[in-house]
This record gives sequence, structure tokens and C-alpha cells, in this order.
Amino acid sequence: MKLTRKLVLAKAKASDLDSVRKLNCWGCSLSDISIFSQIPNIEVLTLSVNSISSLSPLAECHSLCELYLRRNSIQSLSELCHLRSLSRLKVLWLAENPCCGLEANKYRLTVLRCLPRLQKLDNQVVTEEEISLALAHGEDITTPPSTVQDQLSTNGMADVDTENDPLNYNMEETNKIREQLGMKLLARDKFESLSSPVTKEAKLPFKKTHTLEAVLLLMKDLDGEELQIVHTVAQNRLQMYTVGTETLTDAMKTEKTTDMQH
Repeated sequence: MKLTRKLVLAKAKASDLDSVRKLNCWGCSLSDISIFSQIPNIEVLTLSVNSISSLSPLAECHSLCELYLRRNSIQSLSELCHLRSLSRLKVLWLAENPCCGLEANKYRLTVLRCLPRLQKLDNQVVTEEEISLALAHGEDITTPPSTVQDQLSTNGMADVDTENDPLNYNMEETNKIREQLGMKLLARDKFESLSSPVTKEAKLPFKKTHTLEAVLLLMKDLDGEELQIVHTVAQNRLQMYTVGTETLTDAMKTEKTTDMQH
């Protein structure tokens, strides 16, 4: 699920993103937190018990002091590179993520070597001795390769363009959406055909599938009044489709009858 501007403002009880200082999104099934590139003044952020795998959207949150990420889907400690520039970050809770599978002491020293300004890690106070040990024995963390790949994949396009394009899915993202909707996962060869030079007609079924999935997911963020609008529009379009189909059927029957008479 994507964290939207509307949800942020509702939870923070704020009128605009710039005024958001504290936000609690504990257990909201979030996987996309790209909205934080637009929330530079956030100071205390709770994102525990979600499905977040990338921390890159937090790289510009320079006012961030406390960050709670317990029980997410962060696979590699290299994601912490996105937090290095956050000079005010003093509290981090990262436990129960896949990246914490290292031997406990080694994990802690590696995190502290990357983020030596931390005063508390996983609800335990950081000592000066730990920082010294971390700088001497902690593993060095490098920027995730995926970050460079993501930048290249946009081909110079603005982030807002690629983010708002409902057809801009790779295989992993599309199958994740299909799984959430209870739909059958697509095989890899379906995506290979999309990436190879094919005709517009050949791509159309996949585009329609992506559009349907995008619409169904976006509906989760609508309130009652907005859902009623969607319902009305859908009914009108369905009625037009039904009338058009009936008209075509009648025309075919008429043409068949005429042919038989001749």
C-alpha cells in the first residue's frame, strides 16, 4: 500500500505537508513511502510493522530525530546509507527486519559505524565505547546498487511523471499487486514480451490489466463520497457499454436476416 498525501494529513491532523512534524503509521501495511520526499520537516516518524523495503525517500528529511522501523521488510543494512546525511537523527529502532540477521553484536557495530550520531538503537542507549568499537570493527556499508539503477530507469524523467504512471510497473511490483488482489501471478515471459519491440495491439491487454490493478488499489484511499462518484461513473460507462453492445447485436441480426432473404 502507498502512503498518500491525504492519509498523512489525516493522521497528522495537518493542513499541509510542510507543517507535519510527527507521524504515526504503525501497522498500516505500507510498502511505498515515497511521499516523504515531500515532507522535509518531519521530526518523529513511526513506521513499525509495515512492509517497507527502501529508505531512500527519507534521505531529504533532514529534521528527522526519531525513526521507528521495527518489523518491516528491509533486506540490507545498505539502506542505512540513505540516513547518513540526517545529522539530527538520534533514535533508531530497526530490530526484527531481515537485515538484522547478523550476529547481534556485529549487527549493532555495523549500524553504529554507519550512523555514529545515534544515541539510542533498538531501544538501547548507545555508549561512547560502542561508537569507538563500531568505528574500528563495524562493517563498512555501501550505497545499495538498486539506488543507482532506479535513477537510470527514469531516463531523465521527473519522479512525479514515473510515479503517477499506473503502467510503470516491473514484474515484481505487478505480481505484488496481483497477490494483494488475490489474482494469479504473471509468468516472467509476459514481462519479456513487454520489454521487447512489439506492436501496440500486442501490448494492449497487459496495459489494461495494469490499469485495472492500479484503479482497484487506488480505491482503497477513497472515502465514502469519492467512492459514490466512482460508482456513478462506472454505472454510466457500463450502461453505455451495454447499450452499445445491444445496438451492435441488433445490427448483426438485421444484417443476417437481410442476407437470408436474398
